[in-house]
Amino acid sequence: QVQLVESGGGLVQAGGSLRLSCAVSGLTFSSAHMGWLRQAPGKEREFVAAIDRSGYTTDYAESAKDRFTISRDNAKNTVSLQMNNLKPEDTAVYYCAARRGNWVRNQYDYWGQGTQVTVSS
Repeated sequence: QVQLVESGGGLVQAGGSLRLSCAVSGLTFSSAHMGWLRQAPGKEREFVAAIDRSGYTTDYAESAKDRFTISRDNAKNTVSLQMNNLKPEDTAVYYCAARRGNWVRNQYDYWGQGTQVTVSS
């Protein structure tokens, strides 16, 4: 059974930082591309960041570039998202996701339950 468990969400003031983590079990982590996506109230889920199985290739939404950093530790089966200079518009539920097979940054096979990030102005 594949499980993705996010942690690290919370309430932060604008300009602050949060680090989200996702622990993965039940699949060969080093063979999976990983991503973070988010969904704000009343909006569709959107891509935030992705990292390929090797960790050498990353991709970011325009809104995340220069503020967010995705990383992975294949020895620990974890993927993280460091978020700096947070803005109120970053408020959303953040989901960790895993994809086997080829790289498609916004299509995933497995999902976590999500973690709430709230940025106050």
